[in-house]
Amino acid sequence: MYPSKYRMIKTIGFIDHYIDEWHANHFPEMIRKSVFKDRFEVAMAWAETDPPGKKSLEDWCREQDVRKAASLEEVVDGCDCLVVLSPDNPERHVELAASALRSGKPVYVDKPFAAKLSEARAMFDTARECGTPLMTSSALRFTPELVRAAKENLRGKSIRFASAWGSGRFEVYAIHLLEMLVMVLGTGARRVMHVGNPFADIMTVDYRDGRRGVIQLFPGYGFGVSVSYGLEENLTLDRMDGFFEAFLEAMLGFFLTGRNAVPEAETLEIIALLEAGLESRNDPDRWQDVPVL
Repeated sequence: MYPSKYRMIKTIGFIDHYIDEWHANHFPEMIRKSVFKDRFEVAMAWAETDPPGKKSLEDWCREQDVRKAASLEEVVDGCDCLVVLSPDNPERHVELAASALRSGKPVYVDKPFAAKLSEARAMFDTARECGTPLMTSSALRFTPELVRAAKENLRGKSIRFASAWGSGRFEVYAIHLLEMLVMVLGTGARRVMHVGNPFADIMTVDYRDGRRGVIQLFPGYGFGVSVSYGLEENLTLDRMDGFFEAFLEAMLGFFLTGRNAVPEAETLEIIALLEAGLESRNDPDRWQDVPVL
């Protein structure tokens, strides 16, 4: 074990596919500025590759004042809390998270958690069997205005329709929109249909009780969400401010308590929707069943 600089500080270890990516580059400073800045330090990092054109793990660790681990296992053994990153290569999550999920230490796995429901369920099952607290989420779930609206405007109301939008590759960024959609619509989706084209991803989500949602990925779009609820009430949020700071606080709070801030059933539903969405994207304009939770 590698001790913290101070007795009360918990050490965080980063596990990544390659370390020179947005989350790894910004999380340490954001943690140092968070409300939990006196409780945590990013102490160690490991990455499985240094791609050409990217900063090496050694250079990154020197610039961030973080210890370079010789192996993934050294991070798992040496840190109190574990962050499995690889946001741009989520296909690596199952392997990169395997040792961490058996550690019994709190583990956060970056988005998208998994590409298939079976993988997501297996990771939660491993964590449960080993007594490992596990959390994953899109940061957008913690947007202060969205959280406030969910409590003050939407709670107890009948939601008929929701739409979420943003930009980026479907494989990586659809998770953000699905997170917001499931946050407000809940679980129970039965099928999806991709109706976009090579220039835009548009997907309809159909629920068993008649509710519907739409996600839209257009080049250059900012993130936003709109909800139709009650009798004639509507809510639109087109400025998603402060979500990364709020997310970091939620993640660090999870590290302190071991309590997942996101219902597991919602995470599994989101991955089921992503899996069906990827299938529908390859066969557009047809309904694709959502895997059964």
